[in-house]
Amino acid sequence: MAQFGRTTEKPGINWERAFDLYVNAIACDNELLWVQATTKLAKLSKHAPEDLLARTIPVLVELLRRIPSTDLSPSIQEAAAHCLKCVACRGEGRLAVLIGESGAIPSLLSLLLHADGSLRRVLLKCLRNSVTFAAHNREIVVRHGGLEIILNLLNTCSDDLKRYLLEILSALALLREVRRTILISRGVCFLVEAARRGSMVSRCRAAQAIGLLGLVKRARRTLVDSGTFSVLLELLQVGDTSTKVVAANALGVISSHVDYIRPLASAGAIPLYADLLQGTDPMGKEIAEDVFCILAVVEENGVAIVEHLVRILRGDSAEAKAAAADVLWDLAGYKHLPSVVRNSGAIPILVQLLEDQNIDVREKVSGAITQLSYNEADRAALANSGAIPRLVDMLQDESEEMRDNAAEALVNFSEDPSLGDRISDVLNSPSFQNMQERLTQIRASDAYLAASLRHMNTEQLTMDPAALI
Repeated sequence: MAQFGRTTEKPGINWERAFDLYVNAIACDNELLWVQATTKLAKLSKHAPEDLLARTIPVLVELLRRIPSTDLSPSIQEAAAHCLKCVACRGEGRLAVLIGESGAIPSLLSLLLHADGSLRRVLLKCLRNSVTFAAHNREIVVRHGGLEIILNLLNTCSDDLKRYLLEILSALALLREVRRTILISRGVCFLVEAARRGSMVSRCRAAQAIGLLGLVKRARRTLVDSGTFSVLLELLQVGDTSTKVVAANALGVISSHVDYIRPLASAGAIPLYADLLQGTDPMGKEIAEDVFCILAVVEENGVAIVEHLVRILRGDSAEAKAAAADVLWDLAGYKHLPSVVRNSGAIPILVQLLEDQNIDVREKVSGAITQLSYNEADRAALANSGAIPRLVDMLQDESEEMRDNAAEALVNFSEDPSLGDRISDVLNSPSFQNMQERLTQIRASDAYLAASLRHMNTEQLTMDPAALI
């Protein structure tokens, strides 16, 4: 066994001979030798070739199932579980899959039912690594009653073992059936705690599971009452980029219910989503935009959001300015917010940004200005900020979207008795005339639809479509 004890820092190690030595040691009727050899294998596992480790898995699983005949510490079961835990981390999940296919998980769960002390700790670590590195192993755990074992242990175990249990739970909770059981068995508090404690990878998984559970309407109240807001907001502060995106999305799912819009904003969500909007992750920006549109349903939230958007528009990041203008584009259509946007000082900044060098910024800003041009007071503010000549110039822009936005805004200006004379020079522009015709058709269609609906009776509105076939 001398060669098997070498590490890869020493050149020339013969891994095949090392494996043969290990197999020969296990073939001996000497439990102490089994433990010593398996302990050395665990130490070497971080350096050993993947194919060699794959061949050790059946041997380790067999050792896991052997009933110790002595009072050795660690026992052969503990040594085997520790070695499997180390092997599961290797091979980018491939070895963890092999561990699951070898039948190790039912044995781990069976031992866990009666284990205590250091053996319980090692079994939990082994199980954690098995479900962390191989998604299929999660299904095996659930199929063999592992979820119930984990939930029971969470109710009774000491605090020093809870981290491992929570990390196992966060992996299992990515399965729909597990989330359903967690909700029914009142285990949501453990899922929320899993998002608060443990490795960041595990906390991110728990946040993802919380977001998926939040899609169930009856689960949202339980999640909120269990402290979900504070936990996810903490992840938005301290998590890495991917964790922040997952936490932000989960919060957005829960906040989509009107009862939670004010509590989420009061908990400090708006500044954190503003930070996400300024980040580099495209999905993070998209989530922040969507959540801002939800939170802005409440006027005081809208005031705070617009303040952050104005600050971003004054910044140097083109991507962040484009994202902020895109949100303002949406918020400008909220009937309770035009005065908020106008009073924030956003309009002069938007007009200046029509000349920004970044085309995405100009397109998003032109869209926001077009939406604002539907409000009489905003039109006056836009005109006073010099928007009209810039919009006229945009009719010649290379971007079709910008030409359309400019024409639509100018049509709105032309219909304003106090401002129509300022755009007389563009009345004959093809872009302007085409947009004017399109808007006339859209408005006529909307008016016809509204009139048709007024003439429909209740019976017609509730009629079964199948009856018309």
